[in-house]
Parts: sequence; structure tokens; C-alpha cells
Amino acid sequence: MTTETTDTLVLLRELEPVVETNLNRHLATAKEWFPHEYVPWSQGSDFDGPLGGQAWDPSQSKLSEVARTSLIVNLLTEDNLPSYHHEIATLYGRDGAWGTWVHRWTAEEGRHGTAIRDYLLTTRAVDPIALERARMTHMETGFTADHPDVLGSLSYVSFQELATRVAHRNTGRVSGDPICDALLAKVANDENLHMLFYRNLLMAAFELVPNATMEAILRVVKSFQMPGHTIENFGRKSVQIAMAGIYDLRIHHDEVVMPVLRQLKVLERTGLSAEGERIREELVEVLAKLNTAASRFEDKRAAHQARAAARTA
Repeated sequence: MTTETTDTLVLLRELEPVVETNLNRHLATAKEWFPHEYVPWSQGSDFDGPLGGQAWDPSQSKLSEVARTSLIVNLLTEDNLPSYHHEIATLYGRDGAWGTWVHRWTAEEGRHGTAIRDYLLTTRAVDPIALERARMTHMETGFTADHPDVLGSLSYVSFQELATRVAHRNTGRVSGDPICDALLAKVANDENLHMLFYRNLLMAAFELVPNATMEAILRVVKSFQMPGHTIENFGRKSVQIAMAGIYDLRIHHDEVVMPVLRQLKVLERTGLSAEGERIREELVEVLAKLNTAASRFEDKRAAHQARAAARTA
């Protein structure tokens, strides 16, 4: 069997025709939209400060606490775009089809943070001072990719873009605000198109280097964490979000990991080496453990909700 290469330049060169094809598909599919059209500007008013407006107060927000938490986490995640751009531009390059995609992706992602922040501030859903301080703290931390190689990166973003899409969509649904729901539906649609782009590249990588691609997928599934994990108090916030059913282990397993693996036919592929088969067997074990952990979390959440209901009865 021919030795598979994981050399960055070789992989980038061999995948570039696939990048160009999928870039053209993306540009033909993506629908132009404008953040300002999804912000209820008429609800806005000046905050206290140099303009002499009204001080922010929690009672001004129409959103539930968990909806605010999820929106803030989503926004702060989007805020780290300069670091994300640096990571992928350094890895994929700024020339040719790869470079065109990098800049297009960055431009599309940029409007997400703009739109969500404008919505939150206009509707007075968050403390603007606390939000700005959280943004500064998070961006000063920066972002460093856990998988800085080509195959690891393509594997990670295939799962991550879908995870982000689900998180945005579910946040919109629990917000109770049709305007917020519509806004996050537009954001989620962008994320879905990004996932399709990267997943198609990962599919092509399987044809080029199946064993190395299988190893990259295993590595990502075992260690996956959302790009916003460096947000201050992320652990506490993620538990709150999980308890509300916005994004939890069950959703991660059923709506993110398994759909990507099914589309790639990861568990059905032939032509793997003995080492590739061993890696796939380990992946199956990891998936089983993830499924078990998801079920345990569901049981714990149900028990917690039952206790809470009993206390209020």
C-alpha cells in the first residue's frame, strides 16, 4: 500500500481543485443578507454616559437568563474572529482558491457578531459594560487551534460549524422573541453552508488519504470542544445551556457527530489499512462512550427537573 502523505503543502495542492469547486458552489448558493434588517432599532435608546441616557437594568431585558447566557456565549465566540482568521489563513494560505475561501468565510462570519451585538444592545438584553469587559477579556486570550494540521483542521471545522449552527438555532428558539429567532436562523444558515464546504473537503481527503483522515476524525471526536471554551466561566455557562436543552451531550452526539460521520460514511468505508481499521474500531468505542455519557446527562437533568418541580408544587 502506498504511504499516505500528511505533508501540508501536498495536501493543500491536491485539495485545491475541490476547494475551487465548492467555493463556486457556495457562492452560487449563499444568499446575501443584511444584519441591520434583523435588528429592532425602534426599541433602542441611549445608555447612560456621555449621551446622558438611561442606565441599564436587568428588568429591561425581555429574554430569560439562559437565553441571555447563550446569546452572550455565542457572541463572544464570534468575537474571536481575528484569531480564527489568523489560524486558517496561516494554515490554508491567502492565495488561490484556498485564500479566496478564507477571506469569504471571514467576511460572512464577521456579520454574525455585528448582528447579535446590535440586537442585544438595542433590546437592552445585556449589561453593555459587562459585555464589553467580557469581550476584552476573551479576545485578549485569543484562540489557538487544537488541531493545527490540514486533516485535523478540516475534521474539526466539519463538526464545529454544525455544532455552532445547532447552538444558534436552538438559542433563537428558546429566546421567545420572533425577531431574535429570525436573526439567529440567518446566522445558522451561514454556519450550515460553511459546514457543507468543509465536510465536502473532508470527503475528498478520505479519497486521498483514508487512514490519515480516519485518524484525524478520531482525534477530533475524542477531544472536541467548542471554540468559545476559553470564555470566562465557560464551564458554568455551558452547564446552564445544557440544562436548558440548547446544546448538550445528546444533541452533540445525535445532531452533530453522527450526522457528519454518516454523510462521510466513516463507519462503512473500505480500503483501510490494518491501522486504519484499528483507528475506526477505537472511534466506535469512543462513540459508544459518548452515547452513554449523553444518556447519563439526560437522566441527571430529568432528576434535577423533577426535584425542582416538586419544590414548587
